[in-house]
Amino acid sequence: MRNVCKTAVITSSALLVILLMIVTISYINHQVQLTKENEQFIPNGMMTEVNSHQMHVYKEGSGKEILVFLSGSGTSSPMLDFKSLYSLMSDTHQIAIVEKAGYGFSDVTDSARDLDTMLSETREALFQSGVEGPFILVPHSMSGIEALHWAQTYPDEVKAIIGLDMAVPGVYEQMNINIPFIRLGKLAADVGITRWLPSLAKSDAITYGTLTKDEKDLYKVIFYRRTATKNMVSEAVHIKDNAKRVQEGLPVNVPMLLFSSNGKGTGWNESEWIGFQQEFIADQEKGQLIELDCSHYVHDIEYKLIAKESMCFIEGL
Repeated sequence: MRNVCKTAVITSSALLVILLMIVTISYINHQVQLTKENEQFIPNGMMTEVNSHQMHVYKEGSGKEILVFLSGSGTSSPMLDFKSLYSLMSDTHQIAIVEKAGYGFSDVTDSARDLDTMLSETREALFQSGVEGPFILVPHSMSGIEALHWAQTYPDEVKAIIGLDMAVPGVYEQMNINIPFIRLGKLAADVGITRWLPSLAKSDAITYGTLTKDEKDLYKVIFYRRTATKNMVSEAVHIKDNAKRVQEGLPVNVPMLLFSSNGKGTGWNESEWIGFQQEFIADQEKGQLIELDCSHYVHDIEYKLIAKESMCFIEGL
């Protein structure tokens, strides 16, 4: 019996050593690759200093209306993720993509992820880049909470909201958010485990969108730097409280056009997810909902339809 226990201890120790070796090799490889990729990691837009850190704002297009795109939780490169959609609209509208702390070319920071801090940083980045409202907000997923808070807090700055499968407050009342699992994802990203699973970097923007080969390569470079960052983890920690605060201020008196997915990629089935959207929009005085038969990143898949319907909606404002 003693020999069996001794063998088990030796085996466990050997496995631990092997695991530590794999993690060490992965981390070293990750750092080497990051250094090589530095020459590709160059901002396409304007860097602004906000709250003692750098935030990236990408702008293109011209026109009377200003569309501000806000990415969903964990979207590594908002600028590239939204490109298939905004490239169809920038001939007639001004486009601005704000990359929050921990996303895209913006710095990873220790700043809080409560609603007021995030909104303050988003607004300041826009103003510093020369973009002033009123805005048409175009949020995806979790950033719908920030967009609604924006309309509640600064109603004169928000002309309308076009929701890209945006999460509404009711979603988070029932959602079970596995923070330990999210933190484990951060650890895997930090030590470069994500590089051993190439499929993880193949986003819907790459799979379905209109990105060029160079843009797809850049997306992957950004993915390996901006996956499960501390800011993204902190957003997940704060989201229930943030959503509850927005819920208390509903309804929002602003025109809304919501595009809803079939629920795939949200953690909910189709009827549950669309139910959240239908219940929310029913309480809005000026709201309409368009249901799409595609997964959560609707703007990477149904970008042509969304562009067409959005421009018709904007014309009617």
